[in-house]
Amino acid sequence: MSVWDNLVGQGPIVELLQRSIERDMTHAWLFTGPPGSGRSNVARAFAAALQCESGGCGECNACRTALSGAHPDVTLVRTDRLSIEVDEVREHVRSAALRPSSGHWQVLIVEDADRLTEKAADALLKTLEEPPPRTVWMLCAPTAEDVIVTIRSRSRQIVLRTPPSREVAAMLVRRDGVEESVALEAARAAQGHVGRARALATNDAVRARRREVLAIPSSLSGLGACLSAAQNLNDAAQAHATERADDLDGRELADLRTAWGVEDRGRRPAGYQGNLSSLEKDQKRRRTRMARDAIDGGLIDLMSLYRDVLSVQLGADTEMVNADLASSVAELAARGTPEATLAHLDAILECREALTANAAPLLALERLMIRLAR
Repeated sequence: MSVWDNLVGQGPIVELLQRSIERDMTHAWLFTGPPGSGRSNVARAFAAALQCESGGCGECNACRTALSGAHPDVTLVRTDRLSIEVDEVREHVRSAALRPSSGHWQVLIVEDADRLTEKAADALLKTLEEPPPRTVWMLCAPTAEDVIVTIRSRSRQIVLRTPPSREVAAMLVRRDGVEESVALEAARAAQGHVGRARALATNDAVRARRREVLAIPSSLSGLGACLSAAQNLNDAAQAHATERADDLDGRELADLRTAWGVEDRGRRPAGYQGNLSSLEKDQKRRRTRMARDAIDGGLIDLMSLYRDVLSVQLGADTEMVNADLASSVAELAARGTPEATLAHLDAILECREALTANAAPLLALERLMIRLAR
């Protein structure tokens, strides 16, 4: 199996990248596409193909280590925080100046290039203007507009498409052994997001959370119900973030204590407290991002529901995202008008934008629920 085989619905892009390896290589690439389109997966596959003698066979040591993140000449820059700071970028810029130790190229993949701070982007821009030989930067972002224009102008842009539901379902059947009907339902509900489709197809808790979110519009009978729905959605997101972050926090704290030789009792070495304080701040920012990402996932589910409602109201001949909730969709469609449904979609978009602008999540959700109840 080659490194390209698990890239769902990106055939033309794969062909372009394969041709580039042979005769049209450049030092900076910008991969854009909607969430779930596989931006970082494409970048990793491309990095593996660059290091492979056969252009990405998927079987050799270079391919396996590049895909797993263990290759010495492939660096994955990712963050669980709200932003990527300048100090981290400068460190990677220094690494990029080194010659490859064992592979053909020094490859650096920035998974969340849209999270670069202004100073971090400026630090990266300098190396893109004067690129070291045999070094390739691969930047990933939802849209080209999420990256500053000077970086865009120095990168070759690759726009990925949302994979069709049937191709995502076929991948789930083939790779994870999911029953075909379950795989197709999960792929439709995930709207082409491969990772979310896999979670929906294989995880009962994820499916239960989705059902709870999609039941919200039918439950908004008054102000109390609106406030309760907002509180429940916020609490569920916080619990999800805590569940994911606690294990990461514990391991990072243990690693820090081991590195500094700190025991449960006794004096702390000079400098340890400062590093501990910095770690705790980073962990707090990560929890904030995880909770907001969880809320955003719920809002995307709500948008998919109202999209189905609007399709029914307009008599559009389109495939439902939430085919398993056809009766609820029909009920909501009968209760409102297309104009009202569009207003609900606008309200959800405004809530997402408010959260991106650092609004208090609970207040933003309460305002949204009240608008959805009108």
